[in-house]
Amino acid sequence: MNSALLINIARFILLLFAQVAIFNQIDFFGYLNPYPYILFILLYPVNGNKYGLLLASFFLGIIMDMFSNSGGVHTTAAISLAALRPTFFKFSFGVSYEYQTVKINDRLTPERFSFILISVVTHHFILFLLEAFRISFFWDILLRTLFSTIFTIIICITIIYIFKPSKR
Repeated sequence: MNSALLINIARFILLLFAQVAIFNQIDFFGYLNPYPYILFILLYPVNGNKYGLLLASFFLGIIMDMFSNSGGVHTTAAISLAALRPTFFKFSFGVSYEYQTVKINDRLTPERFSFILISVVTHHFILFLLEAFRISFFWDILLRTLFSTIFTIIICITIIYIFKPSKR
């Protein structure tokens, strides 16, 4: 096995464990729920296997659904994020993002921040929309998306900088 695969497996397990053990316990007034497990999808290598990412996102979401008893909303949101990820890369980094050495866990630039922001907003909006599944809760869905997005982005950027690989 190569080191990139081992890093992705370790990242998958650690983020899933942290989400289930720590972050699922956080719920401020029903509007602030962090979901940093999506960092696995965001940090997946740009030139990595796209079908492998979709499969890993499915397993990530289904395991989250089992622990959260949420009936498939995490799976749908995670697969949607993995499927839309190339579009978000094109929007944030330009059309030739595949040929650049894009690493999300490098120094935070406006392009990287916009990619993280768009990804987190999309994931959270899909998640909360499917969780409520009523258009009458539209403002509730938007508020939950807004507050959870802010909190999740702060946690994700903190995690990225804590575990940032050292440059030698």
